Amino acid sequence: MKIGILLGDDIGLEVVPECVKVMKTAAARSGLGIEWHPLPIGKAGHEEHGNTLPAITERTLRDLDGWIMGPIGHAAYPRGDSTWVMPPVRKKFELFAALRPSLSHDTIPSVHKNVDIAFFRELTEGMLYSETVVAGLPEFRPNDDITVSMRVITRKGSNRVAREAFEFARSRLRKKVTAAHKEPVYRLACGMFAEECRKVAKDYPDVAFEEMMIDSIAMKLVTDPQRFDVVVTTNQFGDILTDIGAGLVGGLGLAPGLCVGEKQAMAQATHGSAPDIFGRNIANPYAMIISGQMLLGWLGNKHKEPKAVTAAQSILNAVRQVIAEHKHLTPDLGGKASTQQMGDAIVAAIK
Repeated sequence: MKIGILLGDDIGLEVVPECVKVMKTAAARSGLGIEWHPLPIGKAGHEEHGNTLPAITERTLRDLDGWIMGPIGHAAYPRGDSTWVMPPVRKKFELFAALRPSLSHDTIPSVHKNVDIAFFRELTEGMLYSETVVAGLPEFRPNDDITVSMRVITRKGSNRVAREAFEFARSRLRKKVTAAHKEPVYRLACGMFAEECRKVAKDYPDVAFEEMMIDSIAMKLVTDPQRFDVVVTTNQFGDILTDIGAGLVGGLGLAPGLCVGEKQAMAQATHGSAPDIFGRNIANPYAMIISGQMLLGWLGNKHKEPKAVTAAQSILNAVRQVIAEHKHLTPDLGGKASTQQMGDAIVAAIK
């Protein structure tokens, strides 16, 4: 397998190497061969090539099975310069769905226990214009008192994210999908998304299906998250719900992510680049490591490669062991370990 390494900015320089170290250990243990490709992106990409997404990086990614991308410090980038932008990797590679699990652990304080939710967020549509428009903007201001914004929903986008969610639900114990939308208000936009979810549900009679209004699910996630298994929704709704999910189980340090396309996938933790703690070696590597673990699992299933599936499972088992022992955790998880020490403990558990 060919996998890229994109460090990103700030704490990406610290957590991505731990993710790679863990993945290499698990791959070696299962006998999986991986060809690694370090590539510049973000601030380093701009310093080397004059752009946050250098042409050499984009070209190389097209030949890879997947890649690990660290957080990008876009909030600190200069404004008004098109070379300093959040690299549009999702749009360029048609990564149409984000899998973002929300999993609680008994030894880590959280709002709720026994939470195990997999959120599927559509990534190419909605109101986030950086990911939906090739030219122009879907929002404009005709005068200083009026702003008009547009939302993009397609049958293709809705259908494929729903199918990805149902496929994933089929592999889980509870086998249940909840579609979150606001169809009674947004009759055409949310209506189309809901229609496609219902169509896909008919192809999966072994998976339970329900629909819920976005405001209702926000409330129920806070009061009764254990009732949910797999949740699928549109882009901006998913952006909000997945942060609620992270808050339920201990914060963004416990929020991994995997962006998937038809043939490629990108491991990308939900959290940002956290420049305030960069250089202190205290960043929690959990989210990045589990993102890499999900990448191996996805690639293993996609390419029918059992060694990759085995490697992914060994990482998951090792992370759970380290968290349960509560001896080598970073400060945000109640421990005193450094970023590298937590990564080393996970490596040791795999071995």
